[in-house]
Amino acid sequence: MRVLFWGTYDTGKPRVRILREGLRANGADVQEIHASVWEGIEDKSQVRGLLVKSRLLLRWMLSYPMLVWRLLRAPRPDVVLVSYPGIIDIFVAAPIARLRGIPLAWDIFLSIYDTVCDDRRMLRPEGIPARILWKLEQVAIRRADIPFMDTQAHARRVEKLFNLPEKRCGSVWVGVEAERFPRRPEVRANVHKNPAHVLFYGQFIPLHGIDTIIAAARLLRDEPIRWILIGQGQEAGRIREILASDPLPRLEWTDWVDYAELEQHIAAADLCLGIFGMSPKAASVIPNKVFQIVAAGRPLITRDSPAARELISHAPPCAYLVAAGDPHALADAVLAHSNARPRPGSAACHAGLVEKINTQAIGRQFLDMFAHCGNQIRS
Repeated sequence: MRVLFWGTYDTGKPRVRILREGLRANGADVQEIHASVWEGIEDKSQVRGLLVKSRLLLRWMLSYPMLVWRLLRAPRPDVVLVSYPGIIDIFVAAPIARLRGIPLAWDIFLSIYDTVCDDRRMLRPEGIPARILWKLEQVAIRRADIPFMDTQAHARRVEKLFNLPEKRCGSVWVGVEAERFPRRPEVRANVHKNPAHVLFYGQFIPLHGIDTIIAAARLLRDEPIRWILIGQGQEAGRIREILASDPLPRLEWTDWVDYAELEQHIAAADLCLGIFGMSPKAASVIPNKVFQIVAAGRPLITRDSPAARELISHAPPCAYLVAAGDPHALADAVLAHSNARPRPGSAACHAGLVEKINTQAIGRQFLDMFAHCGNQIRS
């Protein structure tokens, strides 16, 4: 199978790399026509300043003549795959793909409208900018022959959100670069004699529910538990104000660490945290961190949701699914795990799941989805 990755997709995202390498691991001939636009930008919503935005927009727009020329001249693939973020790429690629009779797949990954309006509350849904964005995204999805999301729950949400036919969107998990998050034996000795280490890392966005983590830490402030936060983002300023008003001596916050260093922090933690946001989007996704924690074999607490249950189930002491936005439920799970005898080692948790979420498995998911959707397109 010949797959052409095309557009301005963000290779800094594990999602893009995992899907690309997963297809290669399954024997697909993967070619790329790519313009690097997003290099060095972790959180696109935090791009600030008119000058910075203007430069980014200019670089983005100037990339399309080259991309179009190369797509017109490229040997015909079995599918053109537009990856995240691709809302403008789709409008550019669709007429060329139609002209050449090539199926067009779009890894939507996340809805910009859903993220900006419902999850992050940066635009009012009833406002004119939000309505324009909604229509733009709806039309873009309809331009793709094979649009897909990261979970079945997310696919169903997007269909409902944009008034699309049922089963219009496929799904392929995010997965994990498993070689970067290997299972290791327990790093810390005599864990019962030391404070338990509870780790959260990620962008500070509403979906993650940082407030819930802080509130749970306060409920357990007298317990021998060390809370470690790694990250920054939209809500960082507000979270700093909350902590400044009532400091937590056992809570440590590091703005960021390199991707290559995450594995060390995960391996050193007794317990890792997923997400706890209460939005419909939070109920529809399985974030990168959950796949990474599962691959590393570490105990996990995350919010209960239809998406989470596609991958894991509530199975203490390795996995705890708790009510969204409920600090008491989170605190109870942390305390229950902290008091467990013995604490599970890396080899004990999530056994057998790595083979379902590694790059090869994700590539296979895409190929299976493409085969199914291809039959529908031909019929």
